[in-house]
Amino acid sequence: MPLMVERNKWILYKHTCNYEMIKAVALDVKNACKTEISNVERHRMQERLAALDLYKTRNPKNKPLDSINHRINTLEYWMFGYEDKIDGEKRFIFSPLGNLFLKHINDEQKLKKIFIAMLFAFQFQHPGSGTNKEFQLYPFRLIFQLLLDSRLDGKLYNNEVEYILVFIKSINFTDYELLVNKILELRKISNEDMAVLFKEDEHAFVNAVYEWEYYTQTLFEQIGVIERHKGDFICKLFHPSKTNTKSLPTGRNASRGYISIVPEQRTFIREMLTMYCCFEIPVQLNDPGRLRIDCVKEIYSFYPKLLLDEIGESEKLSEALELPMLIEKYSNNPDNETAYLFEQILTDGFNIFHNVNAIWRGGARHTDIEGLYLTKSKKFAVDAKSTANKLLAINSGRLREHRDEIGGAYSIVITPRYVPATRRDIKNQPIVIILASTFAEYLYNHIFHDVRDVDYADFDDIIVENLGTDISKLISNMTLNKFAATN
Repeated sequence: MPLMVERNKWILYKHTCNYEMIKAVALDVKNACKTEISNVERHRMQERLAALDLYKTRNPKNKPLDSINHRINTLEYWMFGYEDKIDGEKRFIFSPLGNLFLKHINDEQKLKKIFIAMLFAFQFQHPGSGTNKEFQLYPFRLIFQLLLDSRLDGKLYNNEVEYILVFIKSINFTDYELLVNKILELRKISNEDMAVLFKEDEHAFVNAVYEWEYYTQTLFEQIGVIERHKGDFICKLFHPSKTNTKSLPTGRNASRGYISIVPEQRTFIREMLTMYCCFEIPVQLNDPGRLRIDCVKEIYSFYPKLLLDEIGESEKLSEALELPMLIEKYSNNPDNETAYLFEQILTDGFNIFHNVNAIWRGGARHTDIEGLYLTKSKKFAVDAKSTANKLLAINSGRLREHRDEIGGAYSIVITPRYVPATRRDIKNQPIVIILASTFAEYLYNHIFHDVRDVDYADFDDIIVENLGTDISKLISNMTLNKFAATN
C-alpha cells in the first residue's frame, strides 16, 4: 500500500521530554524574571536547573546558552506563552492556560487536564514551530479523535503516526474517513513490508520516529495523558551522515508499539472534542489584514470554560475571566448573531477601569458605548465592529456624529480584524483602532493577577498621542511591560 510521501511533515519538538524540567523552567521564567531574561539571568537559570539535577552542560567552561534557550522555546511550543519584542528585547508573556498551569503547579490531577487543553489549543501553523505553512490543522485534536474512534480500538500504532499522520496537511470529515481507512489498511502490513516502506524516504521517517517515539510520547506519558504499549521492532532508520565527518550516522529504532488515552482522561477529552472539533480551521499566521503578533495572541488566548468547570476553578474568578474570553468570542460574530452581545461585553470591559463609567447605548444613530473618563471628566465613544471576516471600512463621518452627540473627545473602534485600507479611513481623525484580542489580553492579565485599580490613564495617554492610527501594538507593549519577562 505505497503512499506518496513528501519531505515536509509536522515538526514535533525534540529538545526536551523531561516534564519536571518544563515545570522548573516555567516557574523560573515566571518568578525569577519579572523584567528581563538577559544573558546573565539565563546563566543563572542554568545554574538553578543544574542544582536541581535538571541540567548538565556539555561545555562547563564556556557555558553556552543554547540549552536554556531551547528550554524557554519549549514553553512557547507547548502553549505556555509566547514571545514578542519591545525595544529589541524579547519578552515572554504567559498564556491564560500557562498562568493556570502555574497556579496549580502542585496539583498533578489538574495539571493533566490543563495540559490536555494546551494540546487542544496547539495548531499548525504554530508560532513556535518550523512546520511548513502548508500544514493547517489541529494535530493533537486529530490524534485524540482517532484514539476515541471505536474502529481503531482506542489505539494508534507508532508506524501509523510516523508513516501517515505527520504528513497530513489539513483535515475535514471526508478526509478523516479516508484517513481511518488508510490506518486500517496499514495494520494489515507485515513488519518486514513496513520496514521497506520506511526505507523509501528514510530521512523523513527517521525524524518522525525520533520526534514521536523518543520525545513526544515520553513527555505525554510522564504528564499522564497517554499510556505507551511496547510492540515489535520494525527496523533501524538512520539520520543522514554529516558532511566532512567520519562518525557513523545515528540510528533510531522504529517499533510497532502503540498509545492509548489514560482511562481517567477519556471523558474529558471526549467532551473537549465535542466543543472543539478536530476539523476546525486554525488561525492563519499570515493573515494579510492583521499583524502576525495579533494572530499569535489569538492562538494563545484559548481558555475553555469546560476546563475551568472540570478542575473546579473558583466560580468568581471563572466568571471574571469569562469577560475577556467573551470579548474574543463575540468579536468574531459567528452566524451574525453576536453584534449586540459584543457591544454589551465591551461595556463590561471598559467598566473594569476604576476611573471609567461606561454605558451601552447602541442603535443606528448612537455610539455603541458612551464612556466617561472620570479623572479628567472626558467623554469618549466606543464603536464595536464585530465581524466574521474583515472590517472593510470605517465611516469617519458617522463616528464624528456619534462623538458630537455625547461631546466625546475621540472614538475607539474595536474589531477582531480589518483590511489594511481601513487605516486610511481614520488618518488625521480623532479615531483609534484596537484589536479585540489585544483588549481582551489586557483585561485578562489584570483580572488573573488580581489588579483591581486598573487605571484608564495609560489608555488615554496612548490614544491622545496616536490619534488616527491602530494602537493595538502600543496597548500590547503596555501589557507586556506589566506582565511579561524578557527573553
